[in-house]
Amino acid sequence: MPVELKVKISTNEKFHAITVQEPVLAANMTAALQNLCEPFLKQDVKNLLLNLKDIQKMDSAAADALLDIRNRFYSNRASFVLCEAQPPVKKIFDQREQFENLQLAPTQSEASDIIFMEELERELTD
Repeated sequence: MPVELKVKISTNEKFHAITVQEPVLAANMTAALQNLCEPFLKQDVKNLLLNLKDIQKMDSAAADALLDIRNRFYSNRASFVLCEAQPPVKKIFDQREQFENLQLAPTQSEASDIIFMEELERELTD
């Protein structure tokens, strides 16, 4: 049976912001997370900001899924930025070198700034 993720989604002219409203992000939720994020790549506004403020625990499979999603977004010239990761979640990212590529901002405001800067950079290199 597919897992449903509780999320809140808001949109502005440069990105969609998704707040995952779950205390735990586990391996059995990765397919739901990928299914949630993938359709944004087909929209005019492709950039995605994922707010992790409610997540208190994440397993390594979920962290790997976030990295896979990030790579898919960047290969499609779109931003994928995480923000407000709680200490136990940040610890998972800090433990493994491959997570260096994840854009992890302390606040949603700083995450949106990263998206605006990356968008500007893409416009300048087109």
